[in-house]
Amino acid sequence: MGIRERQTRERETVRRKILNAARALFLNEGYANVSMRKIADQIEYSPGAIYSYFTSKEDIFFALAEEGLQFVRAHCSVASPAATPVERVRETLWRIYTFSKEQPEYFSLIFVDSTVPRISRDWERFSSMRDLRSEIEHEIQACLDQGQFPRAGSAGAIFRILWTAVYGAAVFRLSHRLAPNEDADVLAQDVLDATLTGLRHGAEVHFTAASDTREPLDLHDADTVSVESRQT
Repeated sequence: MGIRERQTRERETVRRKILNAARALFLNEGYANVSMRKIADQIEYSPGAIYSYFTSKEDIFFALAEEGLQFVRAHCSVASPAATPVERVRETLWRIYTFSKEQPEYFSLIFVDSTVPRISRDWERFSSMRDLRSEIEHEIQACLDQGQFPRAGSAGAIFRILWTAVYGAAVFRLSHRLAPNEDADVLAQDVLDATLTGLRHGAEVHFTAASDTREPLDLHDADTVSVESRQT
């Protein structure tokens, strides 16, 4: 192994240590309560050494968010093929819930902590999540075109409603709000299926989605928050 290759590997090892330590601190103490010094202390490095890898705590979060959202994208991309647009929408939304089980730390950090920075400040960096939402909305639009959701609004509004269904079940499970004999997976399936059934049987949708997947979200929009559950 050459000197340059060794240096690159060592640098990546330290970078990984920083990210792992920061992720644990963000989850255990909350993003707002963590400083660069605290992250440095966690891995027994000086704050100056940390700054040679990341310019700020926000920069560290963005690196974690980018990594986590790539995991979301990959997780949803392996959904089993479904025959109809409705089935494809259900399968992809279900995969979002199962991601919260497979990667609970990333899900909690990115989608639950309301104090983390808004990724809309660096929209292109997080295009994978925007693309995923766009694909889901494309399938929802196909459902609308086929008359599957007869009294529904826009594809964006339906996406928000379905996302909220699986997101709520995921947060219930992660926050241990269910009784010991209650099955979070069954709850998530029931909520998702009940929502889809209601839409298919003519439930009227009054909600209007404020954002568009084709454009960066407006930082001044009160409906815009940090990541897709708060920013979708």
